[in-house]
Amino acid sequence: MPRVSIGDCHLYYERHGAGFPVVFVSGLNGAASYWREQVPTFGKRFEVVLYDHRGVGQSDHSRISYTVERIADDLVRLLDALGIERAHVVGHSTGGAVAQVLAIDHPQRLASVVISASWTKADAYFRRLFALRKEILQHLGPASYLQASSLLLYPPFWVARHNEKLRQLEAQALATFAPAEVAMSRIDAVLAFDRTADLGRIRTPALVIAAQDDVVTPAYFSEDLARLIPGAEAKFFAQGGHCFTQVMAREFNQAVLPFLEAHTPS
Repeated sequence: MPRVSIGDCHLYYERHGAGFPVVFVSGLNGAASYWREQVPTFGKRFEVVLYDHRGVGQSDHSRISYTVERIADDLVRLLDALGIERAHVVGHSTGGAVAQVLAIDHPQRLASVVISASWTKADAYFRRLFALRKEILQHLGPASYLQASSLLLYPPFWVARHNEKLRQLEAQALATFAPAEVAMSRIDAVLAFDRTADLGRIRTPALVIAAQDDVVTPAYFSEDLARLIPGAEAKFFAQGGHCFTQVMAREFNQAVLPFLEAHTPS
């Protein structure tokens, strides 16, 4: 099990393929395994780096006050520990918020950034949704929280066709689920995040990508991101839900791969 110290904790990580590095940053679930549909495609052209966030999976379940900026700092320290000076970063949902922070605060570490199914700052809808998710976790426990999350993350047609696969994914997530206080602190980090005022400073080549039927981070957030980030490219899928990166994996890969190739240093 490859783990590396970043100072005050150890992070689980994986490296696949060879070439210029591309780091995939997962969402609130924070798991390296989220990107299993991307590794074969991107590993043919790049070195693919995956990791479990602090507080998730096989990384240390630190009992700290989580913020998106703290999660981003962990990633910078992971890059340092792995000897990676510069990389493409593909961030999904909370990972997309991390990608925003890196593009604002650490642009020298990025060749390009892909912001997938992310958001600008919490609005009334977003706060209602995540308050409910916290309530489910606190009062019904991790198993119910994960089952409810599946209904939010995936479109109905995909849930209907992949029910057994979802059961397996939920069981895997439950086996390494962090203490509830850690998971709830990570939700608080999501609710507190707001770097909207800084988005106009981003000069890193950026691709904003989302699905129109996403009920977790509705597409209007991505429309705002594409408008506020200078020169950002945008791609919207008609369907796929929040986890369209898995539901529409081939289409996602086909949209992102050329963008990364176009911005890979020679």
